[in-house]
Amino acid sequence: MKHELDALELNKTWRLVDCPAGVKPVGFDRYKARLVAKGFTQTKGVNFLETFSPVVKPATIRLVLALASMKHWPIYQLDVNNAFLHGNLSEDVYMTLPPGFISPQPNQCCKLLKSLYGLRQSSRMWYDKLSHLLLSHGYQQTSSDYSLFVKFIGDQISILLVYVDDIVLTGNSISELAAIKSILHQHFRIKDLGPLKYFLGIEVAQSEKEICLSQRKYCLNLLEDSGLLGAKPASVPMDSTTRLYHDKNPLLSDPFVYRRLVGRLIYLTTTRPDIMYATQQLSQFMASPTKSHLQAAKHVLRYLKTSPSKGLFFPRESEIQLLSFSDSDWARCPDTRRSLIGYCFFLGSSLVSWKTKKQTTVARSSTEAEYRALANTTCEVQWILNVLQFLRISPIRPPVLYCDNQSTLHIAANPVFHERTKHLEVHCHLV
Repeated sequence: MKHELDALELNKTWRLVDCPAGVKPVGFDRYKARLVAKGFTQTKGVNFLETFSPVVKPATIRLVLALASMKHWPIYQLDVNNAFLHGNLSEDVYMTLPPGFISPQPNQCCKLLKSLYGLRQSSRMWYDKLSHLLLSHGYQQTSSDYSLFVKFIGDQISILLVYVDDIVLTGNSISELAAIKSILHQHFRIKDLGPLKYFLGIEVAQSEKEICLSQRKYCLNLLEDSGLLGAKPASVPMDSTTRLYHDKNPLLSDPFVYRRLVGRLIYLTTTRPDIMYATQQLSQFMASPTKSHLQAAKHVLRYLKTSPSKGLFFPRESEIQLLSFSDSDWARCPDTRRSLIGYCFFLGSSLVSWKTKKQTTVARSSTEAEYRALANTTCEVQWILNVLQFLRISPIRPPVLYCDNQSTLHIAANPVFHERTKHLEVHCHLV
């Protein structure tokens, strides 16, 4: 406890002041390994204003790693020690004196100058300080992903991906990579973890021919926690004849079990596009899951048992061209009759982005459902192209969109105003 208090004093986290009248200081949690403030007692507009802090998108991580594989760039990982203790607070936050800390005068409290773990705004303040430091040293942010930082020195490039206190660093400027490591260590005391091997539960294996991403350990832990490590494997994540809906089966007595399981499956889709559709179907029933929904979720787990180490493969030798595939399932949802959108994107031979999502409106024909799916795919194409343009990466050929519906292709090739396609002109003709 004394070492913890000494570190906080060295960091100038607070100063002792007389407790203002009418102010109720924030408490602390005494059952943690470090001093943690009780942020749940904070009041919005008084103790904090904004709490949002951006983190890098999974698609951005995969896109940058695929580029690093093709360009043969080194990839490093950094970790920041006590990241949340570095953020400067802009609001007045008072905290009761921690145990073992003796005040020279009665009725005093700690006025926090820097953030503590547990405060609502800690993550935002840390990101604000880190981003200002990087911008002051010549890095740029892209509006496509605010946690992607890039610096250009002639034809050399340095890229940082930031996910709270985990940082991935890559590029072809060896001197700049070393320089930014030194700058970050000088300000935040970082840990240089060397070549990227394990990041956000994702295992990264690098060789001369490829980079492989998987979540094997995460998947095995999921199977073990669910008690299905010895279950009989299944050949598919979900039977094609299975249609989940809000049935009249008995509700689960403890829906938290189902919600936690589906939440972990959603995170597993970071490297497992093969369970994306099944996970999307299961996530519709988080509010009131039944036994049939839980049974379908356990079927996905039995499928994962067949190959827990399956993941993504980013080859070194590949062309930089964007290929996208679009599809839809018309009126798939039995409850709302809304259609499903499905798309995926390859950068050369590397699968970098995918999604299964229910459409926001009811399509009146399979052609309309397919065309709306194509419009959503087009938006994602534009986003990926914006990221590549920001990185000054030029694909060798224009992007290609693949669609298997002939009517949709005819409408895309001839976007002529028609009475029956008036609503399509408003929503979808950006294709």
